Amino acid sequence: MRLLVIEDEAGIARFLKEGLEEECFAVDVAVDGRSGLDLAMTNEYDLIMVDWMIPALSGIEVCRQIRKSGSNVPILFLTARDTVEDVIFGLDSGANDYIKKPFEFEELLARIRVQLRTRNQEDERLSVGTITINTVSHQVFCGSVEVPLTPKEFALLEYLVRNKDRACSRSKIIEHVWDMHFYSDTAVIDVYINFLRKKLEQAGCTNLIQTIRGVGYIIRESRSAPE
Repeated sequence: MRLLVIEDEAGIARFLKEGLEEECFAVDVAVDGRSGLDLAMTNEYDLIMVDWMIPALSGIEVCRQIRKSGSNVPILFLTARDTVEDVIFGLDSGANDYIKKPFEFEELLARIRVQLRTRNQEDERLSVGTITINTVSHQVFCGSVEVPLTPKEFALLEYLVRNKDRACSRSKIIEHVWDMHFYSDTAVIDVYINFLRKKLEQAGCTNLIQTIRGVGYIIRESRSAPE
């Protein structure tokens, strides 16, 4: 899943990016409101975190402009402003949640999970066919057999399962899983798809990830048995 962090304090931005990437998120960072808004308007994000007091354009104005565009992407304010009036003002500006600095990283992760769960109307367990994914413990099971995956393999499988029955283009996959743009070499996707297929097949889940020639990949809820 792809997140945007708009934060002008370099130490906090680096901490968030590194921590969230360890949790298998792809993370873009902007250091001011104007560049953050540009990214939000030109890319597809699953959640946006924005500091209130940032240069060029305030977090409040960024939030308002995103909502004015018609986007319903979850927005989480990160700020040192902590009065009740500030909280109400931030939420009324279009934010979904509000976390005060300093904060514990585990609390931030919990709040992110709540917003993503609400948006996708899914709980922490995702499934397709005999595959079950626990997005909190980062465990994958094929039936009763646990499938050991690397963080990037897990992120790739999670993205495909969240988009089951939809064709996932290479450009979307690489943006959401690798945090790169389409002009980057997408051959890495094919390599990881092969890794995933082998591990799933070894656990007894065959023919799960299907190739759509010229487009990308798809996981279908119902599929024909392999010949």
